[in-house]
Amino acid sequence: MKVVVTGAAGQLGHELVQALSGNDVAAFSRVELDVCDFVYTRRMITKIRPEVVINAAAFTRVDDCETEPERAFWVNTYAVRNLAQVCADLDCTLVHVSTDYVFDGRKTSPYAEDDAPNPLSVYGTSKLAGEFFVRSLARRHYVIRTSGLYGLAGAGTRRGNFVEKMVFAAEQGRPIRVVDDQVLTPTAALDVARKIVELMSCDHYGVYHVTNAGQCSWFEFAKATFALAGIAVDIEPVSSAEFSAQAPRPRYSVLAHSRLAQMSADDLPPWQESLKWYLRQRGRLSVSRPRARQGG
Repeated sequence: MKVVVTGAAGQLGHELVQALSGNDVAAFSRVELDVCDFVYTRRMITKIRPEVVINAAAFTRVDDCETEPERAFWVNTYAVRNLAQVCADLDCTLVHVSTDYVFDGRKTSPYAEDDAPNPLSVYGTSKLAGEFFVRSLARRHYVIRTSGLYGLAGAGTRRGNFVEKMVFAAEQGRPIRVVDDQVLTPTAALDVARKIVELMSCDHYGVYHVTNAGQCSWFEFAKATFALAGIAVDIEPVSSAEFSAQAPRPRYSVLAHSRLAQMSADDLPPWQESLKWYLRQRGRLSVSRPRARQGG
């Protein structure tokens, strides 16, 4: 299968390229293919004439989206509209990656694919608008909503993902404050990439929720990371109001895998298991696993 992957240098893009091994893959980083350059993007995809385009390119810095809304909409909405139109013109499949932040978090049970979205932030709004273009323009499409992504491609920098950020802060010996009133499902990019490749082999198009199994708060995610890594650290739970982030986040954004369950394909591992795998790959999994010291 001939596949184009945008955003290939990111955490999910990196895993997608690995998971697509054996296919004819044209993988583009942002430097190699800026999806906001509509003319060049169309020219390159038309030249390749893929069967599938996977869009893993996005402006994901949620707080920065609040101060740079124009950039957020160019990358997350208008560039997606262009990709959807190109795929429609070439009659190829578009796989687009979206987010749990399209929901407002007012539910207390996992969101199904057909629940009404209501984003709270510029980031969530721009991603939802991108979803609408995909669904209205690309006849064959998959919209993949996921949550709390982390992957090996983000391990090279302390800002690469939440796990690395926590470990870096602990190694600096600083007290750590993490919100405990936002509940989600941390998800390994590898698991999402594998499920996307699996879905591509069928023709059941539409919106899918793809995350690891289970749920936790960011605070619980951080505690599990420190426990598995054997890091003793002062960690304090704080409220979203105390943390004072630029962008509002949903208090509850766990995603139900309703469509995967209908296909008997809801087999993603628990988030704890995937976190353990990630830490093992990073050489950080501890045998003793002392518990993190909880402050507050």
